[in-house]
Amino acid sequence: MSRSLPEWAVLGLLAEEPVHPFALARLLGPGGPLGRVLTVRRPLVYRAVERLEAEGLAARDRTEPGEAGPERTVYRVTRAGKSLLEGWLDEPVAHVRELRLAFLLKLLLLDRRGRPAAGLVAAQRRVLSGTLERLAGLPEEPDAVDLWRHHNALAVEGFLASLAGRIDPA
Repeated sequence: MSRSLPEWAVLGLLAEEPVHPFALARLLGPGGPLGRVLTVRRPLVYRAVERLEAEGLAARDRTEPGEAGPERTVYRVTRAGKSLLEGWLDEPVAHVRELRLAFLLKLLLLDRRGRPAAGLVAAQRRVLSGTLERLAGLPEEPDAVDLWRHHNALAVEGFLASLAGRIDPA
């Protein structure tokens, strides 16, 4: 089954520690550490938790008193959820357009988990190398779309090379 990026983000955060959806929404909000890459509004966070629970990837852990309201249900990742997440975090994205959200989300989640990202970055460079090479070329009379793709490919190549150098300076 296909997962949305908000579901992956919630699963990644639940894998760090059991937490209630309201706290997840803060982490994924506009000012939150993951909200810098992917902003997920509170209703979508709750929907993601419900879907992950229904699929056996997250489970209710306990309830705790709310700060100024009803009790909150704390969720945790299941063994199946953790296994699925680990595979997803190691998998490079298939398209250049997915770097902006999915790839950056993976990098943030890996960093939060203390896991090295060198393998993902190297795999990402391999997966996109042919596409970037093709897009970096320009026809004799490029139009606006050709120019956009050309400059975007050059920027992505530079970004991935810079990232690889920061992760593995050798």
